[in-house]
Amino acid sequence: MEPPTLRKAGSKQEEAFGVQPRRVADLGTVPSLRRSNSSLRKVRRSQNLFGNSEKQESLSSWIPENIKKKECMYFVESSKLSDAGKVVCECGYTRQQHLEEATRPHTWQGKDWDPKKHVQEMPTDAFGDIVFTGLGQKVGKYVRLSQDTPPSVIYHLMTQYWGLDVPNLLISVTGGAKDFNMKPRLKSVFRRGLVKVAQTTGAWIITGGSHTGVMKQVGEAVRDFTLSSSHNEGEVVTVGVATWGTVHNREDLIHPSGGFPAEYVMDEEGQGHLTCLDSNHSHFILVDDGTHGRYGVEIPLRTRLEKFISEQTKERGGVAIKIPIVCVVLEGGPGTLHTIYNAITNGTPCVVVEGSGRVADVIAQVAGLPISEVTISRIQQKLSVFFQEVFETLTESRIAEWTKKIQDIVRRRQLLTIFREGKDGQQDVDVAILQALLKASRSHDHFGHENWDHQLKLAVAWNRVDIARSEIFTDERQWKPSELHPMMTAALISNKPEFVKLFLENGVRLKEFVTWDTLLYLYQNLDPSCLFHSKLQKVLAEEPERPVCTPPAPRVQMHHVAQVLRELLGDFTQPLYPRPRTGDRPRLLLPVPNIKLNVQGVSLRSLYKRSPGHVAFTMDPVRDLLIWAIIQNRRELAEIIWAQSQDCIAAALACSKILKELSKEEEDTDSLEEMLALADEYEHRAIGVFTECHRKDEDRAQKLLTRVSEAWGKTTCLQLALEAKDMKFVSHGGVQAFLTKVWWGQLCVDNGLWRVIVCMLAFPLLYTGLISFRERRLQAGPGLPRVRAFFNAPVVIFHLNILSYFAFLCLFAYVLMVDFQPTPSCCEYLIYFWLFSLVCEELRQLFYDPDEFGLMKMALLYFSDFWNKLDIGAILLFIAGLTCRLIPALLYPGRIILSLDFIMFCLRLMHIFTISKTLGPKIIIVKRMMKDVFFFLFLLAVWVVSFGVAKQAILIHNESRVDWIFRGVVYQSYLTIFGQMPAYIDGVNFSLDQCSPNGTDPYKPKCPESDAVRHEPAFPEWLTVILLCLYLLFTNILLLNLLIAMFNYTFQQVQEHTDQIWKFQRHDLIEEYQGRPPAPPPFILLSHLHLFIKRVVLKIPARRRKQLKSKLEKNEEAALLSWEIYLKESYLQNQQYQQKQRPEQKIQDIGNKVSTMVDLLEMESLKRSGSMEQRLASLEEQVAQTSRALHWVMKALRDGGFGSEEGIPAPAPQKASEGQDLEPDGRQEEEDVGDTHHVNARHLLYPNSHVTRFPVPNEKVPWETAFLIYDPPFYTDDRKDRGLVDPVGNALEPLSGISYNAVDGPIDRRSFHGVYVVQDGLPLNPMGRTGLRGRGSLGCFGPNHTLQPVITRWRRNQDGAICRKSIKKMLEVLVVKHSLSEHWALPGGSREPGEILPRKLKQVLRREFWSSFQNLLTQGTEVYRGYVDDPRNTDNAWIETVAISIHFSDQSDMDLKRLNSHLHACDPGMSVRWQVVDRRIPLYANHKTILQKVATLYGAFY
Repeated sequence: MEPPTLRKAGSKQEEAFGVQPRRVADLGTVPSLRRSNSSLRKVRRSQNLFGNSEKQESLSSWIPENIKKKECMYFVESSKLSDAGKVVCECGYTRQQHLEEATRPHTWQGKDWDPKKHVQEMPTDAFGDIVFTGLGQKVGKYVRLSQDTPPSVIYHLMTQYWGLDVPNLLISVTGGAKDFNMKPRLKSVFRRGLVKVAQTTGAWIITGGSHTGVMKQVGEAVRDFTLSSSHNEGEVVTVGVATWGTVHNREDLIHPSGGFPAEYVMDEEGQGHLTCLDSNHSHFILVDDGTHGRYGVEIPLRTRLEKFISEQTKERGGVAIKIPIVCVVLEGGPGTLHTIYNAITNGTPCVVVEGSGRVADVIAQVAGLPISEVTISRIQQKLSVFFQEVFETLTESRIAEWTKKIQDIVRRRQLLTIFREGKDGQQDVDVAILQALLKASRSHDHFGHENWDHQLKLAVAWNRVDIARSEIFTDERQWKPSELHPMMTAALISNKPEFVKLFLENGVRLKEFVTWDTLLYLYQNLDPSCLFHSKLQKVLAEEPERPVCTPPAPRVQMHHVAQVLRELLGDFTQPLYPRPRTGDRPRLLLPVPNIKLNVQGVSLRSLYKRSPGHVAFTMDPVRDLLIWAIIQNRRELAEIIWAQSQDCIAAALACSKILKELSKEEEDTDSLEEMLALADEYEHRAIGVFTECHRKDEDRAQKLLTRVSEAWGKTTCLQLALEAKDMKFVSHGGVQAFLTKVWWGQLCVDNGLWRVIVCMLAFPLLYTGLISFRERRLQAGPGLPRVRAFFNAPVVIFHLNILSYFAFLCLFAYVLMVDFQPTPSCCEYLIYFWLFSLVCEELRQLFYDPDEFGLMKMALLYFSDFWNKLDIGAILLFIAGLTCRLIPALLYPGRIILSLDFIMFCLRLMHIFTISKTLGPKIIIVKRMMKDVFFFLFLLAVWVVSFGVAKQAILIHNESRVDWIFRGVVYQSYLTIFGQMPAYIDGVNFSLDQCSPNGTDPYKPKCPESDAVRHEPAFPEWLTVILLCLYLLFTNILLLNLLIAMFNYTFQQVQEHTDQIWKFQRHDLIEEYQGRPPAPPPFILLSHLHLFIKRVVLKIPARRRKQLKSKLEKNEEAALLSWEIYLKESYLQNQQYQQKQRPEQKIQDIGNKVSTMVDLLEMESLKRSGSMEQRLASLEEQVAQTSRALHWVMKALRDGGFGSEEGIPAPAPQKASEGQDLEPDGRQEEEDVGDTHHVNARHLLYPNSHVTRFPVPNEKVPWETAFLIYDPPFYTDDRKDRGLVDPVGNALEPLSGISYNAVDGPIDRRSFHGVYVVQDGLPLNPMGRTGLRGRGSLGCFGPNHTLQPVITRWRRNQDGAICRKSIKKMLEVLVVKHSLSEHWALPGGSREPGEILPRKLKQVLRREFWSSFQNLLTQGTEVYRGYVDDPRNTDNAWIETVAISIHFSDQSDMDLKRLNSHLHACDPGMSVRWQVVDRRIPLYANHKTILQKVATLYGAFY
């Protein structure tokens, strides 16, 4: 046994689950306990808008109101002294550490110190931020609180004020509180695994918080992770729950208004019997009971807090799970064993790390043995090995208690996981922890498929796809695709791409998954931080209010989404989702925002239970999911979905367009860069797939460019690329080949340009075959079609327009310079006519709308082009000049305006030359350099104006002429840059003849400041010269060289992409001339007249340009898309191959293989050493047994006899596999093989009481077995119905009148197992010891008879046929449940004296059916009669039952119909239902045994 001091120190950490938690009635209501991670992040972002001071003020006001500390209010001198030899109170504090009123004389004087009376609560004085002095800048949180603080308040503090995300998992680490040694490799594996599971699953780690023992190991694990991880990996939440009175240097933490921060000093050398806080924990909860130096105070509060957290629900992505909890055990002593026992009893899975020492190793050694072999002697032998220091102090009762607890722990193997590093295939602690939780979940009883669903929910919440692959998606369970739909939704919303990929691999089809309801639900759960969400909210804000009479509908509708998407994709696309017509019924089947996938509540699965007539509205579900992922900038998710798409090139280009548009409004620089990088990535994907298509078939690839995509708003791939400005895609050789093909029309592209020009000038040469055509009919056909095809080619139209434009400019120049008469000449009239034709062409371009965009959209598109703006400006300037020219008085100004207009018409030539491969890129460079010049002029103006004003003010006094001021300030300063020095700047060329002294001569500048007598300049020449030198230095040298450098940078930058830019802009010119009338101006007026008659008079609609947009037939389009999908798969395979061939990837693969080989070698050596250790241990045990046998033989021979056979020790069987886990087979709550004694009746804690049984190990259960130390407590519950139960108390006089083994009045005290023994006036349980005397909470001493009616019927489908599973028929059983119970039960139990029907059955049946049911009982079949292993049994009172089967084989049975009609729960807390019979049905264990017998009776499935 450990010394008392050690036990005190050990208990503070060892008991994470301490005692059975009582129900806390005053928890209160905690708001927003089910917040998701995203909502909490949003709260924290909003909180970050405020300063730290406001947060501190909020915390400083909330904590004192809600959180208290404890203070001793009565000083009672203790007989013990403090470590410093001072007099202390019974609470452990000195007189000086008490409040003043505690040391005053008062009415309590002379009374014993009672913590319940003499310790009072008051507002806490220690909370805030904690910084460990000398250990970096890491800031943690801490609070001192009373041990009676409700867990709900603590949880509210942690999630709301400390800003912690609600955990997906709670890891309670317990074990030795004193430092212990672990093997270096095991320590490394434990640290790495513990932090990994916390970091990947978003878990909280809860420890004792001190810098010793297992808490120190956890803290060092967190420290190592923090030092090696990046900032983006997040912080591991480590909560230390410690006792305030045992914390060393806690005075540093006391700040009545909050410590922000409080500096804490770790002083391990001077801590004495106290402990220091661990600097690697992030949060501290310091539990105060008003005492000093007493360990274990925090255990009950920690237990309640962990239980409260585990009862909370974490919701994310429509999936809600109760927060699971797991206990991880290292080393430890008696307190740790008690912690494990309570955890297992409460259904909490435990992971015991073998090799860590003491209790952990004892449990690990016997965990794989049958219960019958976990004996007192074996436990004693293990304790002698692992507890050598204290083994001699262990009493027989303590060993029996340990044996009993270990037996109960090992019995529930489904909750116990032994981590053996390197053995049994175990390598990582994180996997062991998660597997333990899933193993425990599998062992829990659930209706139907809820068990597997719950496990999958846990894996998704933890984001551990490796666990899902290895533990859930196995051959044991075949998942239907529809069953995975709710989890698919959750994985999408919570951004878990690996799970999305896993679900797709396991049969989820996006065409079945994506429905109107699903898509709307996804958009209603957009990430609030994404830009699309804010844009959608703006659209909703502009939505008019709905009339009161209309039915309510979710606020976000798909036409709102379509509106925002059209803004991103461009108005050239059609809305992707239709707006519902007025009067249409809302298409949602149920209010989606309120749906949560809960273990017990409404399921998101109902979202997918559609009526047979429900049809998915979307044309391309993959497109809808891809858009949803792209608008949230989710790279991995979008990549997985894009790989499933059909129209993949259009999808990639649309994604690029959406991302680029969103990036224009994104304010966060990191998000903007990510969006642009992702947009570039999708452009490369489009290029990659198109390259594959172009290599295979150029014609089909070009069809992909111009095919109208219905899924993407009736646009084309080429249009998407142009709108997204995807220059790399447009400059692709295949796209350029297509544009060249369009440029040449029906001519062959290999025709020389000189041939085209010659035929333009002499078109009869077309008949000679000088020009070749693509179509044979034109090449060999008659001449007129050839002429038409030739002059309709864009290349011919372009060159005709060039010749026409040059002719126009020459004629214009001739008129301006030679023939500009007061009365317009013939040439000038020709210019007017020519310009009119140009105006008509511009109007045609403005109003030509073959795609039916509308006038406003066409006007926006027209004026978005710079060259169109230049055309309009030139035309308007020409009209202004012409107006002035026709007025005789304004003839000369008109000529000036027309001359300036000629410059604008000449600039228009730059656009014409963009088609040239030589001049086009240079024009682009010039345009970019013009932007540089604009910014340069701004800098230059600063120097010019500053120098000009200073120079003018120094030289000239009060110049009043504005024109000469402008000359002096701007004009002369500007010319100085180019070498023309201003006059009189240095006084050398000063002459009064060249200036006007008074500034009256309009043709001379005003004279500078001068001496009127000596006629010499009077201004400071040295100053003006210095200013001039500085000005020339900065302008000529600095600014001009800066301009040259800017030009050079622009040239270098643009030169790299000039070819791409030119190819991209080439399309605009090709498209313009592809739709332009063939005749050049001014002959184009004939085409305009023809078009006017055709459209306005004859009202013939415009035809679309088939070469740039084509609508394919359905069969042809389907074949084309299938071909595209095939080549997309080829592209993805090539990408994967190239990725593998990269040197970096090869090096990484080699490194992984080497690491795997090293791990395998280490594991092999560990397995060999482990096997050797087991064999040696077995050999040692055999030798010990042989030695004892020889000793007995020798003693027997020495005594002169052969002894008795009973004393011969049996040889120990070899157990090479001892210590290995046995996987649970079937229901593990049932007794192991050889565990034949009652189990539930020996649970240490008696139900609904604080009574603890005397521990009775298995081998000591029979009364025949000697158990000398057996001293059970006596307990009899004082029930309300005293008249119906036996007397209370352990006195024998009131019990002397009871007649056992007979019918005692209305009570039958006979047992189904024969005559039982009555000892000392009390009956003995025929099944053996239970650890408790008295009758407990039962009504009678001796047997308490109950009745269990098992009411069953066949399970049938909708057609009335009996359902089968594994060939056997399936049963349904009637079960009931009380609201306070977690299990269902058969509708039976105890009966009132003289009654036939059990009380529980009467609560669910109407009174008028009671007599009929009694008749059914008499006709039923008895399936069991005997003892029931019930937790309420004692040594002197037990339950025996009779189970009667009532089976309705015919669904039309009148008794069955009457039974169903009379089922009614009289008590609101009772529930009744028919449930399918299955071994996973959540019934009490003894009821399941009866139900199994019934299933066997009828040959039904179980």
